[in-house]
Formats: sequence, structure tokens, C-alpha cells
Amino acid sequence: MMLKTFPGFDIPTVAPDGFEHEPDATTAYWHHRPENTLPPPDFIGPYARHRPLPTPDVEDRRAWIIGGGIGGLAAAFYLIRDGHMAPGNITILEEMDIEGGSMDGAGNPEHGYIIRGGREMNWNYDTLWDMFQDVPAVELPEGYSVLDEYRLINDNDPNYSKARLMRNRGEILDFTDFGLSTSQQWEMIRLMLKRKEDLDDISIEEYFSEGFLKSNFWALFRTMFAFKNCHSLLEVKLYMHRFLDSVDGFGDMSVLIFPKYNQYDTFIKPLADMLRHRGVRFQFATRVHDLALSEVDAQKTVTGIECTISGQAHQIDVRPNDLVFALTGSMTENTAYGDLDTVPQLAVGRHDPGEESGWTLWRNLAEKSPVFGHPEKFYGDTDQSIWESATLTCKPSPLVEKLKELSVNDPYSGRTVTGGIITFTDSNWLLSVTCNRQPHFPDQPEDTLVVWVYGLLMDQSGNHVRKTMPQCTGREILTELCYHLGIEAQIDDIVANTKVRTALMPYITAQFMKRAAGDRPRVVPDGCTNLGLVGQFVETRNDIIFTMEASIRTARIGVYKLLNIPKQAPDISPTQYDIRNLLKGARALNSGKPFPGERLLHRLLDRTYYAHILPPLPEPETSRRDAFEAEIESLAAKGGDALKSLATWITTFRKGFERKGD
Repeated sequence: MMLKTFPGFDIPTVAPDGFEHEPDATTAYWHHRPENTLPPPDFIGPYARHRPLPTPDVEDRRAWIIGGGIGGLAAAFYLIRDGHMAPGNITILEEMDIEGGSMDGAGNPEHGYIIRGGREMNWNYDTLWDMFQDVPAVELPEGYSVLDEYRLINDNDPNYSKARLMRNRGEILDFTDFGLSTSQQWEMIRLMLKRKEDLDDISIEEYFSEGFLKSNFWALFRTMFAFKNCHSLLEVKLYMHRFLDSVDGFGDMSVLIFPKYNQYDTFIKPLADMLRHRGVRFQFATRVHDLALSEVDAQKTVTGIECTISGQAHQIDVRPNDLVFALTGSMTENTAYGDLDTVPQLAVGRHDPGEESGWTLWRNLAEKSPVFGHPEKFYGDTDQSIWESATLTCKPSPLVEKLKELSVNDPYSGRTVTGGIITFTDSNWLLSVTCNRQPHFPDQPEDTLVVWVYGLLMDQSGNHVRKTMPQCTGREILTELCYHLGIEAQIDDIVANTKVRTALMPYITAQFMKRAAGDRPRVVPDGCTNLGLVGQFVETRNDIIFTMEASIRTARIGVYKLLNIPKQAPDISPTQYDIRNLLKGARALNSGKPFPGERLLHRLLDRTYYAHILPPLPEPETSRRDAFEAEIESLAAKGGDALKSLATWITTFRKGFERKGD
């Protein structure tokens, strides 16, 4: 029996009019008041883990989920856990013959493994962990979750790199030095102060100076997240807010936490297995190209799903009270594959993906109404969105020996290896290589390593192999890598013990293309009564893209809105507002040296309760007064007598405080 109110208490089971399922922490000052019964928009914690009551008639509703990637799987999860929908009423429609979408992991020792990409994870992906703390663990016994497993691994095996940046065929750079001048640091600070609304259709290279774009900081940032200089400046801003607490770990990658296995076996398989066990239906070989919509008084309702099933045209009828969740666009659409001796051949043009692509559904929706955005802004120039990866399946060879030199643990130990990507800053392809914990696949032989390589710049010839990366075979990409490692003279031995599988992805960073307000649709577009959109090309309040977190967030918001559940999907973690993160972020941008004015703060707060929020000063206690006075003189030259007066006041205040404490 479904309840409209809670027995004995007048508690509605549906959200009231005006309820904000996707709260925005940046819109207004939040404070306590009698009518405000909800926590802050970005509140994260067990109190946000409450389970809502079933909404009326949910037992009779069905859900059709288009796309079996992480967003689609998350939609099914939240429909069941928070929406109380019967799992048997949920159907996932997937074009391929396996779930997972872009989060792949396949192959074998004989033919080589392949992973188009990997997961750089963070502890405050709160929506992701909210879901995976309820998904059974991969290897631990019943009662443990994927989150439990992840914590146990990473708490006991710290991640860090000792060779994050390299050049000159083997020289390790000092990656603790971000190389930003004071004026270049201010470029980033000014960007963070700008309003999001003022950054429409502005590229990174249109804003930052040439010096900034040549700095170690930008080399670290762009290769860690796969930004090109032509990409969206707005997205860089969102990334800085999202990862402000992580800036001091950008250099050695200590901010990252990695899984034991690849992304498919770690996340997709246990989640899909759980959904299947609950009764969710998976329908493969189904490609959806359009949705039939009825429109009455600006209200749009999906009435049918137009698709092909195993190549045959079908229309799936959708009732008005049923729900549809659809993926808009795919970053791995039209991937072309190669191997040791073949070059991947793209089947799409630079400006048009063609009619038989993963962009077709979104394009057809956009033709019906502007509320569905402008997909051409994202697929319209593959020269700006393309890059290539290569997966190496390695037996012992000089390449493996070189990796041992650059790793924090023996690659065969099962522990952290390179700690993230190693980037060759003088590579014309901006080539990076990484070896994560091994084995990377559960069935991987003990003497085998799986190594991942990617190049960000596709329009320049290699430093050693005089071709662009997309023109190269796997053998040539391996040769270029070995050149940057200084071991190209041993290439024959390396090739004999290495299998290479390449993936050329024309839309892999399409989500980073310059955009303006309205280019991406909302999770539930205006006027839609039973349609939610999920994935990397959907607008959210403040979150970034190119993460699992983003896809899961869109699914969660869509479920809450369409079922009108009185529960919110919290805004991103509020770490950007923590004064400690602001201070250590400023110190990190200044390459670990005290930032201007920091010693004033130390002078004020030292020996108080709040002294611990400040990064430790580099000089010993005995010389801090001299350093403080030198800083005051330097700042006074810029700020005049007012600053000297402030310094005098701070000194007087400090002495008075110390006397009261005696």
C-alpha cells in the first residue's frame, strides 16, 4: 500500500510546490530561520542519507533508461533506493552488448588488454560514494561495500608520484615548483572571483597569459584533467572551485585515490550485478535515435521511444506516468581502434558525426525545442575534442625495468606504482604514461603489467617518430614513448614483449568545448513531465564534467525531480569555502612559499586557538620576526603607511593577548 502521508503525522510523501531538488549554494546567504527546515544546499553527511517515503502510485510506474553507462546505472539505483520503484519495472536500453558505456575494461593476455581511459578519484565525490556505499564489494565478503573496499585499499597504500613531470629523455622535473609569478597567480585568483555568467564562450587561451600557459602548474593541471588551450575557461574555473582543497596535491598526485582494478571491474560490474540481482532488465543491441513527444500547454511528455533492436526498427510505447532517462552525447562515440601494426581509421568527419551515431538522439531532440540545448557546440570540431590512448600489455622488458625506476613501489607488488600519470613536458604530443596497481584486471597473469598511455595534442609530429599520433601504429607510439624514456635503443626487445592496443577518440573532450548558457540542457528540461537527461552534456548547478560524479549527479537529480521526491541532491562539497583550503591553496599556487601577507596572519593568530589553520612557515621561530618585518617593508612599499599601522596594531594586539594568557 502506497502512503500519501505518514501515519499519525501529516507528512506529505511528495515535495511541495517550489521545492528545490537541485539546490545551489552560490545563490544566496544561507542562515537558520524557523521556516528553513532543510540543511544548507551543500550539506554532506549522514543526515542527508535519509530515505524518503514512496510517492503515490510509484508501484505502477515504469522507467526506460537509454544508455547503460554509469549515468544510466545510477538512475536505476536511485529509482530503487530512494524512489521505491520496483526493479522489475526498470529497463535499461543499451546499444552495445555490454553495460558500462565509456567506462570500459576488456581484453586478455593473448591479444592484449584495453582501457580507453581510467579513473582519477577524489574523496569528496559525495554523490558517487553515496551510491557505492550501498553496492556490494568486489572481493570482500557479504556486508562490505565498494566504498569499504576502496577505503581499505587507499588508507593502507598511499598514492603519490616521484616522477610527475619529465623532459630531456629521462630528467625528472621539480614538480613542487608550479612556476607561477605573482601576476600569473593573480590570473587564477581573478578567474575564481569572476561570475560564471560572464564566461560564456571564452577559451582558456583567450584569458591566460602565454607565461601562465607555459608554467609547470598548467602542465600539471591540463594533463591531469585533459584540457586543451582551446577549451572552456568556465570549466577551468569550476575545476578550481571543485578541487581547491586539492591544489597542494597536484604536484605529487597525493590528492588522488585509485581503485585496485580497472574502472569496469571496480565500479560497473558490481553495480550492474546488483541491479540484475534485484530484477532490473537489461536490453542490449538497442539503439535509440528519437523520442516521440506530445506537447500540451508547453508541457512535453514522452509517448514513445524510437529505436532499432538488432537492426530492426521498433517503437516502444511510453505511458504518461512512465519515466524516461536519456543519455545526451557520448565522449567515446565513434572510437577508432588500432594495434601494434595498424592505424585507427576514423569514420566521422571533423564537423559532423553522421546520422548513425550516439549524437543522433540529442540532435533530434534539439530540433524539437531549444530547451534541449545545442549539441553542435560539442561535436562540431573534432580537431579540438580528439585525443588518443594506448594500452600496453607488458611482459618483462627494458620498458618494465624503466618503469621500476620511476615507481614508488615495485610494479609487481600489488601496491601503488607510478602514482598517476608521468608527463613528458617537451613531448610534441604532450605524451603521458601511467601504471596503476597491478594486476589491473582480475585475470591478469602474474608476470604481466598493464600500462596506459595518452597524448593530448594530435596535430604535431612526434619528437622521434615524425608523424602525428593518429597517423601512428601502436609500434610507433611505443617507440615514441621509449624515446622520451631514453630507452629507444632497446625498442626491439620491448616490442617483442609488449602488445599495444590503441583508441583514437574524436569526442573524448567534447564536453570541454567552449559553451554558453543554454548550450547544455537541464537535467529535466523546462516543460518536460517524464523525461530526464543524464551524462556529461547536461547542465548542473556548480559541478564539473569528465567525472563519474557528474554522471551520477545528473541521474540522482533526475530521479528526485521526476518522482517529485521531497529529497535534495546536495550541491558540491563545500570545501572551497573552508578558510584552511583557501590558505593552503594560496600557498600551493606560490610553490609552497608564504604568500604576500601570510606572515601578517601568523603574527595575528600564532599562539591562539586558530594558529593551526595556517600553513607552517619555512623559517625557524627565532627568525620569524625578521621575516615578518621584511615582509611588512615589502608590502609597505606597495601599500604605504596604512599597512605599517596595521602591522603595529597586530604586534600590540599579540602582546596584549599573550599577557592575558599568562
